[in-house]
Amino acid sequence: MNRSRFALMAGGGTAGHLQPALAIAEALVDRGHARQTIEFVGSTRGQDRATLEGRGYPFTLLPGRGIARSWRPQVLARNIGAVVGLGAALVRALAVVRDRDPAVVVAVGGYASIPAGVAAVVLRIPLVLVNVDAVPGAANRILGRFARAAAVGWEGTPMRRAVVTGTPVRSQIGGVDRTPEGRRSACEALGVRADRQVVAVFGGSLGARSINRAVDDLCRRWAERSDLAIYHIVGRRDWQPAMAAGAGDPPDGLQAVRVEYEERMPLVYAAADVVVSRAGAMTVAELSLVGVPSVLIPLPGAPGDHQTANAKVLERAGGATMITDAECDGDRLAAVLDPLLSDRHRLGSMGRAAASVGHPDAADAGARVVEEHARRRPPSDSSTSEPPGGEGGRS
Repeated sequence: MNRSRFALMAGGGTAGHLQPALAIAEALVDRGHARQTIEFVGSTRGQDRATLEGRGYPFTLLPGRGIARSWRPQVLARNIGAVVGLGAALVRALAVVRDRDPAVVVAVGGYASIPAGVAAVVLRIPLVLVNVDAVPGAANRILGRFARAAAVGWEGTPMRRAVVTGTPVRSQIGGVDRTPEGRRSACEALGVRADRQVVAVFGGSLGARSINRAVDDLCRRWAERSDLAIYHIVGRRDWQPAMAAGAGDPPDGLQAVRVEYEERMPLVYAAADVVVSRAGAMTVAELSLVGVPSVLIPLPGAPGDHQTANAKVLERAGGATMITDAECDGDRLAAVLDPLLSDRHRLGSMGRAAASVGHPDAADAGARVVEEHARRRPPSDSSTSEPPGGEGGRS
């Protein structure tokens, strides 16, 4: 039975792909599209199911996994299985796209975007790409020649028919309050002293080992600093060692607050005088939207070195300082942070520079690109009476 959709949002596997897709989907709902006419096509691997369940969108999860970039024998063996899985996913995607007959397929990157994007091309459904990194990922490079348009996060992104919309981020980020009152409230909620300058550090849900080690060293160097606080989101991988490292903080010196994971990132951005982090697309977009000065340490070995390209967007604007992972230690962090923290005028200028490249309307701009390239159909074919979540939980 045909279940007509306005859009299939294809891709996922990581929050960096799913969050922009969800933001654009919400913007489409705000623009008058029924929630049940927007379906997500994700992957059985990763966090797609957990992220999508309960949001009211129908979704379908495809089998398989991505292909690793390595010639090691054990990796090659896994890649053979991945190719077989890709074939099965393509067959499933063709069936889904044919059955749903969407007005447009939106590919956001990640493994599941390839079979759904290919299905769109084969079935002659308009294809729109969303690319949030300054360097296109493999999936978007493959699909780019067939897409009607590519909504990109940054000027200069090398994609065909690119439209700069900005990177859609969580709606809560747009409401971050960095006024003195907002900062005090955020510090209180996080357990950080509001009379100190705050350095916020994070490196993803697992954490970033090189950054964590450098911050541990920095804490020892700054142990007697009664004017500073570090809010360190350690990540699951290094959490137990970090708990032991925090046991000896002097009561009248540096305040080092360590947490394993933090869902309240708007509070972190509101409290921070400066952020130290990796340079993933979502992080860079959030820093620019909120206007937070940063020290960015790109992940080494990221595909296409896209995190370095992301960091350079903010560095060129004057909103960030970039250091390499190889040079990331306590001495280097101190050499960068000490002058910043002693110059409030420079911190303010960096914050304004970061905000100058932010795109507060990115989700709506992306939704407009999707609408512009969708097929026009009679009103009677544009909606469905199927209740929200009709495909939720299927694989």
